[in-house]
Amino acid sequence: MSRLVHVGAVIADVVMDVPHLPEHGGDVLATTSTITAGGGFNVLTAAARDGVDVLWAGLRGTGPFGDVVAAGLAAEGVRAALDPLPDQDSGYCVVLVDGSGERTFVTSFGAETHLDADHLASVALRPDDLVYLSGYTLAVPASASLVGWVEQLPASARLVLDPASLVADLDPGLLERVLRRTWLLSLNAREARVLTGASDPGDASAALLGRIAGGGAVVLRDGASGTHVRDASGLRHHAAHPVDAVDTTGAGDAHTGVAMAGLARGLGLDDAVRRANVAAAIAVTRRGPATSPVASVIDAALATRQDEAQPSPEENP
Repeated sequence: MSRLVHVGAVIADVVMDVPHLPEHGGDVLATTSTITAGGGFNVLTAAARDGVDVLWAGLRGTGPFGDVVAAGLAAEGVRAALDPLPDQDSGYCVVLVDGSGERTFVTSFGAETHLDADHLASVALRPDDLVYLSGYTLAVPASASLVGWVEQLPASARLVLDPASLVADLDPGLLERVLRRTWLLSLNAREARVLTGASDPGDASAALLGRIAGGGAVVLRDGASGTHVRDASGLRHHAAHPVDAVDTTGAGDAHTGVAMAGLARGLGLDDAVRRANVAAAIAVTRRGPATSPVASVIDAALATRQDEAQPSPEENP
């Protein structure tokens, strides 16, 4: 089994349930409020709960939010490769979950933005590691240094990139350099539109496949519409697992984490995505950001499904 090395920001999430978002200049009272580890933590926990060895290679601070991060990692059994920064606190994200289950984010970064290639040089990589990188990591001041580290990864290391919702704000040149080293690109439909200008998943995934490393693959998540998988063998569609969503926070993270866990265990890409679809669907039936289920729950839900990957219309005779 391969190991997952997560290079990204784990911060604190301040999650508030609200009946609706306030109008401009207005106010609204939250019905519930919690503070928990979030950001990259959601991907970490999804993979760890699905049974793979996860190493976090990010930075945290030593203030109140850094303590939230440390406690969350310890509770999930995730090891940290780097020591916390003194005199710095971790960042935090305010998550507003409205009455429809949709979420809105406002993020303030902290110690995690100081991660650079010098820090990562101390992380000993194994030949078969999966290395996960988020677009949030590429938004830090040291992003050029991090991209240089990515380009020096061992040839056998498999880089997984999730460009994240702020993809439009990333340095285009640095992003292209990372894409050229990417083995698996996992992103949602909006991010794919931002990167390609194409709204059709087939067109967007084809354009993206041409920008990543040869032999790579694109996993395009499209919410309740399912997931599109594109690699050298063509485009396939995996239907979403039908559920009634109550909170979509962290659904994409659950999908990406469980997909990587499947790949780390040796599953094929389509089987890993099918498993990830089920995990993400279960996650949105639970309130909170880190709600990906454990492996046995995913296994039980998968046992009720008989669907297979369907080729895109472009692949049909």
